[in-house]
Amino acid sequence: MSYIVQLLVSRGDVSHGPFLLILSRWSPFFRKFSSDLQISRRLKESYRLLQLPEEEHSSPVRVKEAYLHLAKLYHPDSGAPTADAVLFARVEKAYRTVVAHQSKTSQPDPREEVEDEETGSTAFAHRHYLSYDGVGSGTPSQRERQYRQIRVDRAAEKVLNYRQREHERAAAAEGALVERDMRQRSRKIKITQAVERLVEDLIQESMARGDFRDLSGAGKPLNKFEHNPYADPMTHNLNRILIDNGYQPPWVVTQRDIRDTAAQIRNKLLEGRVRHSDPMTPGENNQWEQLCESVEEELTKLNKIVDNYNLVVPMLSMQMVHFSLSREIDRAVKAAEQHRLDQQTERKRERQRRIEEKKRANAVTETEQTKQGLISWLKNLLNLKL
Repeated sequence: MSYIVQLLVSRGDVSHGPFLLILSRWSPFFRKFSSDLQISRRLKESYRLLQLPEEEHSSPVRVKEAYLHLAKLYHPDSGAPTADAVLFARVEKAYRTVVAHQSKTSQPDPREEVEDEETGSTAFAHRHYLSYDGVGSGTPSQRERQYRQIRVDRAAEKVLNYRQREHERAAAAEGALVERDMRQRSRKIKITQAVERLVEDLIQESMARGDFRDLSGAGKPLNKFEHNPYADPMTHNLNRILIDNGYQPPWVVTQRDIRDTAAQIRNKLLEGRVRHSDPMTPGENNQWEQLCESVEEELTKLNKIVDNYNLVVPMLSMQMVHFSLSREIDRAVKAAEQHRLDQQTERKRERQRRIEEKKRANAVTETEQTKQGLISWLKNLLNLKL
């Protein structure tokens, strides 16, 4: 039973049946009235806990500020000396009660909407989402820019898909043409191979019969550039005249000059290193350093010629690298060591050859002496018998 009914009963004012019937008919109204009284009492208590005046003078912004102020004082994690978990729970419950009551009974405060826009809030009314296909977030101008960008992206994606389909269609058509071309080419290759086999068989049969014997040009050099069916006659004749007169392309002449110069420099280093002993004396060391300085100057000039050659050579694989003094010196030192080893080997062979010749000469001399002794002995023996 509601609070009003309990109050009337406790006072003894309800004693007749008709009045009880009327009370039973109006019980929902009394129940709602009593609940409103409870809510009002709870709301006043909530305002008192939040240290706010009556609800007519408290805006949502002010309620929020009061709640934050009390939360800093009573929150268990605030570290303040006034922290109290129980009191903070009561303050939080009071704040929720006040906010729920204001959201039901009052319209939103314009100052709160302005503050939400300034803080970057994106909670807009439902009418904002009735345009731009519900795309984007933020203010209407921001959502409009986002919607335009999304439309541009969709259009670009459609264009790319269309181009991809066209490329695939063209590739399929090209693949069909390539396949047909391959079939025709394979048919021609088969025919050509058959003709080549037939010609080869005929040539072998003619060679077996001896038809290629005693030909007019047998054993004679071929006539070069006599006829070239794949070249222009004027170009063919000009090339033949140039070749007959010893013409060579500039890069060929430059390549030959580079090789000749490099060979001369290497021989010069080799001769200079071979003349000196190993290890070299101080005087020989000075002469060797002077020789290396002169060779370095020659290699610098040669490298410039190599650069010019690399600019005119027709093929990349025929280009040359620069000549390095250190590499040439190492080459000369190794060649000199090999030359000394060859000389020592040659001397040993020469010494061995001389020893063998002396042995053979001694053997021949001994044989002659033996023969002469035997002949003289026979003569003496004959003379004694006579």
